[in-house]
Amino acid sequence: MLPHMKPITIFILSLLLAGNLMAQRDSSVIRPVALEDTAKPAATPALVKPPYNPRKAIIRSAIIPGWGQAYNKKYWKLPLVYGALGTTTALFFRNLRQYKDAKNAYILATDGDPLNDEQIKQPYYAVKDQPERIKVFRNQVRQNVDYCVLFFLVFWGLNVADAAVDAHLKSFDVSDNLSLQFKPFYHPATGSTGLSLVFNLGQAKGK
Repeated sequence: MLPHMKPITIFILSLLLAGNLMAQRDSSVIRPVALEDTAKPAATPALVKPPYNPRKAIIRSAIIPGWGQAYNKKYWKLPLVYGALGTTTALFFRNLRQYKDAKNAYILATDGDPLNDEQIKQPYYAVKDQPERIKVFRNQVRQNVDYCVLFFLVFWGLNVADAAVDAHLKSFDVSDNLSLQFKPFYHPATGSTGLSLVFNLGQAKGK
C-alpha cells in the first residue's frame, strides 16, 4: 500500500468500525421488538392448506351422506346419493312390513284354531289353507330385508369413497393443458433413438 493512502485507509476503517458499533447498539435496543415481530412468521406457500381436504370429505360423508359431495362442490351428485339411499330405505321398510304380516299370517294359519283365521290379513287369507305358501313368501321377504340392509351399506360406502376420490382429484390439474405428446429420446447406453409417448399430468397450482 502506498504511504499517502494509509491515512485514508485508517479513516475509512474507523468509520466502518464506528458504524458497526452503532448498529450493534441499535440492534440491542430494538431486539425485543424484532423478536416479537418474528414470533409469528408469515405464511409461506408451502404451509398453505389445500382448498379440499380428503380427510374432511371422508368424515363428513361418513356422518351425513352427501355432505362430502357438498364440501367438494359436486352438488349434482346429491340427488344420486339420496336417491340410492332413499330407495333402499323405502324397500327395507316395505319388505319388513310384508315380513311381519306374512309371519303373523303363518302363525295364525298353523295354530290349529280356525277362529283365529279371521285375523289373517289379505292376501294371506286367500291361501290360509296352504300355510307353506305363506312360509315361502315370508322367507323371501325376509331375505329381501337383508339385501336392503346390505345395499344401503354399500351405497353409503360408495358415497364416502366418491367424496374421498373427488377431494383427491381436486388437487390435480384437469385443465385443457393435459395432453399426450410424442417426444424423441436418445438412450446413451445403447446409442439408440426413438419416440416416446408422454402424458403430461401435473398438480394444480394453489390459487
